[in-house]
Amino acid sequence: MSSTAPALPQKPPRVRRKFATPRAIVALMLREMATTYGRSPGGYIWAVLEPAAGIALLTAIFSLGFRSPPIGSNFPIFYATGLVPFLAFIDVTNKTAASVMFSKPLLAYPSVTFFDAIAGRFLVNGITQLMVAFIILVGIVALFDTRTVADFPQIIMAFAMLAALSLGMGTMNCFLQTMFPVYQRIWSILTRPLLLISCVFYMYDTIPAQFQTYVWFNPLVHVVGQMRKGFYPSYDATYVSEVFVFGLSFTALLIGLVFLLRYKRDLINY
Repeated sequence: MSSTAPALPQKPPRVRRKFATPRAIVALMLREMATTYGRSPGGYIWAVLEPAAGIALLTAIFSLGFRSPPIGSNFPIFYATGLVPFLAFIDVTNKTAASVMFSKPLLAYPSVTFFDAIAGRFLVNGITQLMVAFIILVGIVALFDTRTVADFPQIIMAFAMLAALSLGMGTMNCFLQTMFPVYQRIWSILTRPLLLISCVFYMYDTIPAQFQTYVWFNPLVHVVGQMRKGFYPSYDATYVSEVFVFGLSFTALLIGLVFLLRYKRDLINY
């Protein structure tokens, strides 16, 4: 008499949800907006107006002390084309670097990845800074006789360089900041002199030749130069290298993602 073993119940096939990554990113973006901006009066509108008003005030103060800008005839637009991308880089990079810490409880779910957390926070804060830049730059052009001509392809290139640099450095810092909490203080110290060496208040061409080589390796110098190139048609910023900025951004992004995936379990349980 032959006996046959009972058939083991088969596991139901795993259903893969369509558009899992976009759905997760959108959900994280909504969570970011609700938790960061939804609890304050005015909500997201105030998140745009507050930095815009701050930049406008700083622009007005510095324009009183410096009547003659190094290029053009209007100091507010000269100062804003340097300060807007600089502050946007600092804000988006720092917010992106804190993505894992901000969304750590959600990373335990298999449907939420490091990429989703980084992309969601980067998009929310990147769009916010883009709106701030639009309000500041358009407002200055509307209020003053800046005598500038907007070259939109050049301006779009400047914002693309800024976005790539913020995402790349933010992703790499995300790993370093999560793995080594003390790195957040180190990064804060390292970025303090950036305002003085990123050509916000002056032109790259006015730097003594023996120092230009060193300053050139600051990627923000290229972003600011490209932004001013988009507003001043006569300004030929030959030193700007899109290849350098995008190459550095991609390298930082790749390093950050590789190490985030390599130490995924350690970072979640840290």
